[in-house]
This record gives sequence, structure tokens and C-alpha cells, in this order.
Amino acid sequence: MRKIKLKSLGLGLCLALVVASCGGPAYQQNQLEFGIEAAQHDLWDEAIFRWKKVIAADPDSAAAYNNLAVAYEKKGAFEEAEKAYQRALALDPEHEHIQANFKNFQENLNQIEEDQADLKEGKKVKKDETIKK
Repeated sequence: MRKIKLKSLGLGLCLALVVASCGGPAYQQNQLEFGIEAAQHDLWDEAIFRWKKVIAADPDSAAAYNNLAVAYEKKGAFEEAEKAYQRALALDPEHEHIQANFKNFQENLNQIEEDQADLKEGKKVKKDETIKK
């Protein structure tokens, strides 16, 4: 009986240490990097999951909100992307990468809306020029 209590106590201490370390800066950096790695392999749902974990631990992480916005944009969740960009900019309004990403997002969204309007009117949508060989 005593061995069981000691094992339980040991397991409880290990879990407490793991839980205590979950919100630290090293954990958050690990989750940010894991999300980036997932995104580089087009695993957007995994990237979103990781960046949401960072935000849960640090709601003031402009980097996590920016990355989350990019992921939402890639998935076509434009409303969520815009909200995440807005939050990232509110947290770090001078960050050049966030500003550039948001500007590109707005331009892409405008183009999508124009293309959708053209399709409704029966017009052909402009395509990028490609090199054919």
C-alpha cells in the first residue's frame, strides 16, 4: 500500500511539474516553432492548434496572432484571418512583417471579391501569366 502511495505521489509531482512548465516562454517558443514547421508542410490545422495554444498561454503574443491569421487565410477563413490580423496589429502596430502580411491579405481579399463579382456577371477571371514549355 505504501509503494502505491509513493508512486502516486511521484506521478502527481511529475504531472504538476509538466503542468507548471506548460505556460513558460520556452514552451510558447516551442509551440510557435512547431506551428511554423507544420505550416511549412501545409498542415494548417496543426499550425492553428499550436498557435492557439500559444495564445491561450500568452494572449499578448502578436507573433502567434499573426501566424494564426496567415493560417486562417490559407484555409480560406477570411473573417477569422482579419480578426487575428487586427489583434496582432493592436498588440504590435509597428511590426513591419505583420503590417506587410495584413496589407497582402487585404489585397488578396479584394482580388477574390472582384473575381467573385466578375464570375457573377459572367466575365472571365484574370489568371496569372504562366510560362509554358
